[in-house]
Amino acid sequence: MTTRRLGPEGPAISAVGFGAWEAGGDAWGPNESDERVIEAMQAGLDAGMNWIDTAEVYGKGVSERIVGRAVRGRRDQTLVFTKVAPSTEGSGFRPSEVAAAIRASLRRLDLDYVDLYQLHWPDESGVPLEDTWGAMVAIRDEGLARNVGVSNFDRALVESCDPIGRVDSVQNEFSLLDQDDRAELVPWLAERGITYLAYSPLAAGILTGALRADHVFSDDDWRSGRRDDDEHPELFRPGVFESNVAKADRLAQIATARGTTTASLALAWIVAVSSTTVAIAGSRNPDHARSNAAAGDLALEPNVLAEIDSIFA
Repeated sequence: MTTRRLGPEGPAISAVGFGAWEAGGDAWGPNESDERVIEAMQAGLDAGMNWIDTAEVYGKGVSERIVGRAVRGRRDQTLVFTKVAPSTEGSGFRPSEVAAAIRASLRRLDLDYVDLYQLHWPDESGVPLEDTWGAMVAIRDEGLARNVGVSNFDRALVESCDPIGRVDSVQNEFSLLDQDDRAELVPWLAERGITYLAYSPLAAGILTGALRADHVFSDDDWRSGRRDDDEHPELFRPGVFESNVAKADRLAQIATARGTTTASLALAWIVAVSSTTVAIAGSRNPDHARSNAAAGDLALEPNVLAEIDSIFA
């Protein structure tokens, strides 16, 4: 599979990696079984992915425990990424809390270190970012994480971290249906060798081509907008969702003409955006994981990219 470097000094990572948000079993409906999720993770790894991205808040540690089981016996070939969240949902961003959080994640993962440790989203509780990032750099210096990065950060926040210590990666939402970072942030990061990890590259399922305009999500699926803690997600709002499905249908026509899948085409587009972009593709279905991995080897010609862009402009 096509590879990218993780940060300016890190290892080679596959252009498509495995996202373990769904594995938490709390935001996408319950897992069929842990074994089925592990099978999906290992199917992705066997098909060429070499990293899995998880977080302490995915199922309140459930995802990390499952990832730990999935990589057992495969650690030499598999990189593991995880995250710490602000105190509203996670361990908190005070230096002592971050130091405790990485150790708790390592226990759940049953690992001595992770390959990437990330701040999950900006903290609004008043903890100075400079203090939090100093703790992250200390974790890297101690060897508990080989690389450190941020998630859901804009350029100004990344620039605040940089004088304290190197930022290896930025993980933000990015897809054909959400291109806010494409024009400014992605090129700026590429100039600095900072890897851009695109989460939700399939727009939470819309760009798989499997969802129809009349699809009804279960109440415990965050996409439904009926969970107590969620507003209706923008991509799934009435009217917006139907328009997005229509765009995915047009993407499917291009995919069929090229003998590939809608999802593979959407993932390959992410990889083609920049020399430092990679896609996080999650699934609890082994066949889907294998298909997602195949997108890492799908090269898109300029005319195909232009045709895709014309749909989602």
